[in-house]
Amino acid sequence: MAFRVVKINNRCKLETQLGYLVCRSDKETKILLNEIELLIIENQQVCITSALISELMNHKIRVIFCDNTHQPQGEVSPYNSCYDTYGKIKQQIAWEETTKSFLWNQIVRQKIHNQSFVLRIKEKFSEANTLEKYEHEVQNGDIQNREGLAAKLYFSSLFGDKFDRRKKNDKTNIYLNYGYSILLSMVNREIASSGYLNQLGVHHIGEQNPFNLGCDFMEPFRPFVDKIVIDSKLTDDNYKSEFIKLLSINISCNNQTTLLDNAIHNFVLDCLAFLNRYDNHDIIKIKFLDEQL
Repeated sequence: MAFRVVKINNRCKLETQLGYLVCRSDKETKILLNEIELLIIENQQVCITSALISELMNHKIRVIFCDNTHQPQGEVSPYNSCYDTYGKIKQQIAWEETTKSFLWNQIVRQKIHNQSFVLRIKEKFSEANTLEKYEHEVQNGDIQNREGLAAKLYFSSLFGDKFDRRKKNDKTNIYLNYGYSILLSMVNREIASSGYLNQLGVHHIGEQNPFNLGCDFMEPFRPFVDKIVIDSKLTDDNYKSEFIKLLSINISCNNQTTLLDNAIHNFVLDCLAFLNRYDNHDIIKIKFLDEQL
C-alpha cells in the first residue's frame, strides 16, 4: 500500500526507471513508485519526463504543482481511475436533495464537534460550549448557517479577534491553506478513484471550483490541520515538512484507531455509499484520538 508523501524542493530532473521514481541532481535518489501516495513539486526548475507522468498516473499517484511562492497551485490526477465511471456519474446526478441535505447536516456537525475539541485543548471552555450548542442546532442543509457562526467564533478564539481567513498573505493562513490543500488532494484522490465527478458537490456549488465534492467531504478533517498549526512551532522553513506528517497521524474513525489517510478513505467511501442508498443512517464518525481515551 502506498504510504509516502514525496516533496521535491530542489532543482532536479525526475524520470522513471524499472518501477522507480528517479531524482537526478547532485546525487541520484530512487523511490519505488508503489510506495508513493502523493508527489508535491515545489521548485519550478524541476524537469519531469512525460514517461514519469504516465507512470504516476498508472499508479494513481496524485501530483501537486506549486507556484513561484511555493504554494499549491494545481494537481494532476488520472482519467482511468475507475472502470464504471459512467454508471457512477449517473448515480451522482440522481442523488436526491433531501439525502444531500441530511448528509451535509452530519458533515457540519462532525466538523463543529472537532472544532470544539480543539478549543478545549486550548482551554477555551466557554467558546467550546458554545460550539457544542451550535453542533446540536444544525439542521438539514445547515439552513441556519451554524457552520459559519462556529467558524467565526472558532478562529477568533484560536488566533485573535483580528484574524481574517480572507487575508492570504497572513502567515497563519499560509500554514492553514497548505495543510488544507494536502487534505483536499487526498480526498480528491478517493473521489476520482471511486469514479465520481468532483465538480458536483453536495453543498459546495462554486462554478469555478473543480473540487466541490472534495471540499464537502474534507470538512470534518480540517481541525486536524488547525491543531498542528496551534501546537507546532511552525516557521517558513519547517511548516511544509510538518504537514507531510499529517497523513500518518493516528485519529479515531468510528472509535477505532487508524491513520488519518485511512480514515479519509473510509469516510469518503461511506459518504458516497450513503448518497447512493437514500436512507438516513449515521455516517462514520471522525474524531480526535484523545477524545476516546
